[in-house]
Order: sequence, then structure tokens, then C-alpha cells
Amino acid sequence: MRRIAWYSNFARWVARASGRSITFALAMGVIAAWITTGPIFHFSDTWQLVINTATTIVTFLMVFVIQNTQNRDTEAIQIKLDELIRSTKGAHNALLDLEELEEEQLDQFRERYEVLARGARSELDRGELDTGTPEP
Repeated sequence: MRRIAWYSNFARWVARASGRSITFALAMGVIAAWITTGPIFHFSDTWQLVINTATTIVTFLMVFVIQNTQNRDTEAIQIKLDELIRSTKGAHNALLDLEELEEEQLDQFRERYEVLARGARSELDRGELDTGTPEP
């Protein structure tokens, strides 16, 4: 558990730091320094390889950091949505934890809500209200 907490904390810190303007300015400075050294190294293959390798490594590592951050954010949103469903009178508790269902089951739920949406749009076209719950 300690390892997981370490990585989550590290990923959160990297995600926050990489989104700051100073980090962008620093990256621009590195690129400017690389461009400036071009004539010194006669724009050699090694000179090009340095920036290509560095950007590839940074990109590769950032994919994991971004995915970790995205997973955590998505999970937190799902939990919040589940709590809203759970605490809303008349809400369908079967909708809790939908992200764990198989695609066929999700399609069945989506079809039910598409039918409700079509009905609500129909009511609006007739000048009626589209608010309320679908239960009688």
C-alpha cells in the first residue's frame, strides 16, 4: 500500500507541476538553449538525437502520470455521482456503479434513457413541460 500511495502522490505532484506556466517557460527555455547550440554542434545528428530522445522519454513518462491522474479524477467523479443517485429520492439505485457493467448492459440502460429523451422532446414540441420523473 505504501508503494501505491508514493506513486499517487508523486503523480499528483508531477501533474500539478507540469500544468504551471513556469514549467512551460522552463520547457521553452530548454528548447531555446537547444536551438542556440545548433550552430556550435554544426546541427549534427547527435545534436538532433539529444532533443528527440529527451522529448520521447518525457512524453513516455507523462503518459503514465496523466493516466494516473485521469483515473483518480474519473473515480472520484463516479463516486460523487453514485452518492447523488443514492441520496436522490426516486432515483434508480440500479444506476449506481454503471462503469463496472458489461457493454451490453450499458447499452440496455442507454436505450431506456434514449426512449425517455425522445418522449421528453416530443412533449416539448407539443408545448408541454419536460421536467419531472418518468414514474407515474
